[in-house]
Amino acid sequence: MSEEVRALHKDAQISAQKVRPMANAVRGLPVSRALGILELSPKKSARVIEKVLKSAIANAEQNNGLDVDHLIVSSAYVNEGQTLKRFRPKGMGRMRKRYHRRSHVTIAVRQVS
Repeated sequence: MSEEVRALHKDAQISAQKVRPMANAVRGLPVSRALGILELSPKKSARVIEKVLKSAIANAEQNNGLDVDHLIVSSAYVNEGQTLKRFRPKGMGRMRKRYHRRSHVTIAVRQVS
């Protein structure tokens, strides 16, 4: 089994719950097919995953000399990042909490023979 090459995007301004289904969709696929799926998806999470996947592909090609045509997405996972807590004024002098959730996206690719 060959080495894995990873790429990270920390503190993406989208909740992990919204990004996880897209990460599950591309896990285990060849990178060309995964990029095709991500380019055709209208979701914001697809743009985030696509950016990290392209970075992982570039890392594999430039730093490790791997062949791009033989790469697959070996792992893709999303963890929760720091949550920013903000307040909004509501009726009758009250305040309401709002959560701005963030996520950490990690994608690893490896070469198959």
